[in-house]
Amino acid sequence: MNKDTILIIDGSSLFFRAFYALPLLKTKRGLYTNAVYGFVSMMENAVDRIDPGYLLVCFDQKGRTFRHDLYAEYKGTRQKTPSELDEQWPYLMKILKTMGIKTVDSPEYEADDLAGTVAKMGRAAGKKVYLLTGDRDYFQLIEDDIDVLMTKKGITNLEVYDVARIEEEYGMTPEQLIDLKGLMGDSSDNIPGVPGIGEKTGIKLIHEYGSIEGVYENLDAVSGKKRKENLENFKQQAFLSKKLGTIITTIPLDFDIDALERKPYDLDALRALYSEYEFFTLMRRLPGEEEAEEAEVKDLPLASMNEAVKGLEGAEKVMIHLMAEGRPYFDGKVDYLLLSAGGKAYIVKSPDQAEFLRLKGILEDASVAIVGSDLKELFLFTFHYGIEPANVVFDASVAEYLLDPTKSNYEASHLIGLYENQTIAAPEEFLGKGKSKKTLLEAEDDVVGYLSRLHKFLPKVMAAQEEKLKDLDMWELFSAIEMPLVETLASMEHEGIIVDEKVLDEIGDALAEEIQGLEASIYEDAGREFNINSTKQLAEVLFEDLKLTPIKKTKTGFSTSQDVLEKIRKEHPIVESLLKYRQLAKIQSTYVEGLKAEIAPDGKIHSQFQQTITATGRISSTNPNLQNIPIKTDVGRSIRKAFLPREGAEFIDADYSQIELRILAHISGDAVMQKAFNDGADIHTTTASQVFHVDPKDVTSLMRSRAKAVNFGIVYGISDYGLSQDLDIPRKEAKEYIDNYLNKFSGVHQFMEDIVETGKAQGYVETLFHRRRYISELAAKNFSVRSFGERVALNMPIQGTAADMMKKAMVAVYRKLKDEGLRAKLLLQVHDELIIEADKEDGERVKKLLVETMESALPLAIPVKVEVETGENWYETK
Repeated sequence: MNKDTILIIDGSSLFFRAFYALPLLKTKRGLYTNAVYGFVSMMENAVDRIDPGYLLVCFDQKGRTFRHDLYAEYKGTRQKTPSELDEQWPYLMKILKTMGIKTVDSPEYEADDLAGTVAKMGRAAGKKVYLLTGDRDYFQLIEDDIDVLMTKKGITNLEVYDVARIEEEYGMTPEQLIDLKGLMGDSSDNIPGVPGIGEKTGIKLIHEYGSIEGVYENLDAVSGKKRKENLENFKQQAFLSKKLGTIITTIPLDFDIDALERKPYDLDALRALYSEYEFFTLMRRLPGEEEAEEAEVKDLPLASMNEAVKGLEGAEKVMIHLMAEGRPYFDGKVDYLLLSAGGKAYIVKSPDQAEFLRLKGILEDASVAIVGSDLKELFLFTFHYGIEPANVVFDASVAEYLLDPTKSNYEASHLIGLYENQTIAAPEEFLGKGKSKKTLLEAEDDVVGYLSRLHKFLPKVMAAQEEKLKDLDMWELFSAIEMPLVETLASMEHEGIIVDEKVLDEIGDALAEEIQGLEASIYEDAGREFNINSTKQLAEVLFEDLKLTPIKKTKTGFSTSQDVLEKIRKEHPIVESLLKYRQLAKIQSTYVEGLKAEIAPDGKIHSQFQQTITATGRISSTNPNLQNIPIKTDVGRSIRKAFLPREGAEFIDADYSQIELRILAHISGDAVMQKAFNDGADIHTTTASQVFHVDPKDVTSLMRSRAKAVNFGIVYGISDYGLSQDLDIPRKEAKEYIDNYLNKFSGVHQFMEDIVETGKAQGYVETLFHRRRYISELAAKNFSVRSFGERVALNMPIQGTAADMMKKAMVAVYRKLKDEGLRAKLLLQVHDELIIEADKEDGERVKKLLVETMESALPLAIPVKVEVETGENWYETK
């Protein structure tokens, strides 16, 4: 700590800069924290850089200052402070108080006046002064021993400005910057200046005449008639602007420099606050015993597989972490393998197949618990070598996903930082990116250091996670559904699905021909050729040439987005052709060409099934996404013809029927819905009968389709506006449908009201399996944000329970197919359906197994129904 250095922080400037530089970060409980996080990060960066012995933060107060008395419109153009920023002030003040940092504000003066006064005091006391700010006004305070630390480019970059740099950039002294502001004004503070004089002209005038006074003493010599007139006519305004822009440095203060002495942080209290605000990166920067502990971590030496297997003998629990460059079902090559048990650990480099097979005894021993992180990768490699782990019980990534499903990072080093306050570089950090990216083998030292720290800290993380899961009543969900699902998804990914490239080519050729025909039709309707994929050229054709109704304007011109075209589709035949063209072009690029690019050397697509992505608990598919293959159009559905079972097998598709509505009926206890399902009635016909006040036998197909939209819309918290858009009906009519529905289905209506109130009271809602989703939006002041939160609260218990039910069914189906020795494999999961590849001779047995297993996954107060179809390809199963 440098006792000869003072750091003075422009608190208001930093706070606003942090708010606008960072996205709206929120905690699970809904507290906005981005401004606080950014402020503390910038402050700590500056403290680390100069290590000051004295520290002060200056703030503006709300309300008028002496400058408003000089000029009533001072800062009159400032926007109202966003409520999301306003609510963060108390959090920041609490942190600064806990840090023991002195803060100061004034009802008469601004933060820069207070900072300027203390800066002069510090210099007079023989101290080196640094002013941390994002406001260029502070440049006028620069002199020998007073520098400005300027925040630039977000919150990480600090640049030092001293007298020499001001001279270099502006060609003038810091004091002359006040004269410059007097001439050019400042729109951010609504300081008027002299009309017509900007920065370039102002600098030129100060260079020539030294000051505002010098300009007016030599007004006759100023070139430019209009410029001279403006200077003459706005002389009083120029001097007023200079006064408004001058920082006061002589404010009487009731404290001296000693009061700013930097004190040690109250680390326990600060950690508690950082934990509350979820500032885990900042927490890792705090000094403490943890740093000493991290320093004690010694890199493990590389070991042979023989050493590792011998050292693991008798272990009841083994932690495994492997690192590899490629995807395992292509080459099965492992670059590094960490094996850890009972305080001993071994890192094996590049084990070959024979060496990897030496782990078979440990992995297939049901008495040995296997734990770790990202364990789907372990399964993928063991499957490659014909090993089937028997007792994989804990995956830290999956555990953290349950505890907080809104995170974007569940990587092991991040979790260690979160729980153990350790800063560990993740692989993507030490490997780098782009052309300079290293391979794992090239980064051996970094990899060994990373794995050595996983050995030391990851077991502690998992112990803390287990305790949390049990406290939150999620242990059963974790151990009985999510952990067995890791193996299930790995098996699906390992198996892959056969794709016939010739079928895709045939579909692609047909699409290309149809697209070409549409292009010709579009050019004919337009009266000329143009680039259909150019928004600018298309907008010219639609809204200038053809005079169609422009619906929405963007910064670059009129929008030609999908929703705009839908609204004007009846105005001209060209619009229908454009919509069809876009639809087919997307299928061609995304699904025909896109899928062909993903076919592996074995003739299969191995989509990656992600368990830790969605907040609702649904599984997602990536590289490629097989859940998004279109099904609403014939041409989209035709893509499924390319997906084939192996020879002698067939596809069996098992689909939950209206599962979300059945779950809604169960959870809400609605008597009308439950009766319809128990009687085997068509739920959409029943809803139409209730909403339109007609006998079920008199329900028309139009009534049923509209009732169907209402049914599924209710599950997603649809508004009358949303329903009116979906059905293309007046908003008043849509509101009538919803009101009739809620009146007739009173149990659903009561559930909708109760679940929102529950969410507001406890900050989260949960599924029947106790999966939680925290909904901070329910506490928002903004109506739109709060309404979104209410829709999430309505939907999560329904959609989340459906996702949990599907996962439980998948695990059970996977196990039963194995246990019964059937040549049948679970290959895909798409929303509410499972796709199985089974020998044709086993088809009836597999269908029976699927129906029984899926229907019993979650007993409801009403029947659960599963519909099963078979086919020679995926298309035929629907």
